Amino acid sequence: MTRPAPALRLLALLMLLPLLGGCVAAVVAGGAATGAAVHDRRSVGTVLDDQALQIAIIDRIYAERDRFDGTRIKAVVHNGVALLIGEVFDEALKARAGERANELQGVKRVVNELVIGQPPGVWRRSADATLTSRVKTALIGIDMPGFDASRVNVTTVRGEVYLMGLVSRAEADAAVDTVRSMRGVVRVVKVFEYTD
Repeated sequence: MTRPAPALRLLALLMLLPLLGGCVAAVVAGGAATGAAVHDRRSVGTVLDDQALQIAIIDRIYAERDRFDGTRIKAVVHNGVALLIGEVFDEALKARAGERANELQGVKRVVNELVIGQPPGVWRRSADATLTSRVKTALIGIDMPGFDASRVNVTTVRGEVYLMGLVSRAEADAAVDTVRSMRGVVRVVKVFEYTD
C-alpha cells in the first residue's frame, strides 16, 4: 500500500491560500483549520489527510485514463472512510475503482456506491446540489443536545443522499429520520462511524 505524498496534504492547504489576501494568509489558514476542528470530531491532521486522500484516490483511478475515460467518479473521504459515487460503464470498472482507492495507505474502508450507467445531465446535477443544500438546512433544525449539523457530511447523487461523519447512534438516527421524509430524496445511505 502506498501513502499519499506529504506534499498532497500541503497542496490541499496551499490551494486555499490564493483566495486569502496579503501576509495574513498563513495566520487565517491556521485559524480556519483550528476553527473547523472545534466543530469537527476529527483532528486537524485527519481533516487534512482526508482531503489529501480524496485527491489521491481520484488521481489514482484516473491514472488509468484509457479505462476510465468518459466515467464520472467522485471520492468523499471522512476519517479514512472513502465513499465512491458516480457512474461507470460496467461492473469491472466499478470493482477496479474500488481496488484503486483501497490501495492507498490511510484508507480504512471503501464504500463503493458507483452505479452502472451514463453520467447525469446538468439538470440532475443541479437538482442534486439543491437537494444537498436543503438537507444541510434541515439538519440544522435537529433539536438534540450536543448535535452539530456541521459534523454531518452530505453528498447527493441521483436523489440518493449519503450521510457521513463521526456521530452517536442517536445523532445518526435523528439525521436519517429528518432526511428520509424530505421531498426529492430517493434513498438515504448511512456511511457514519459511531462514537458510541
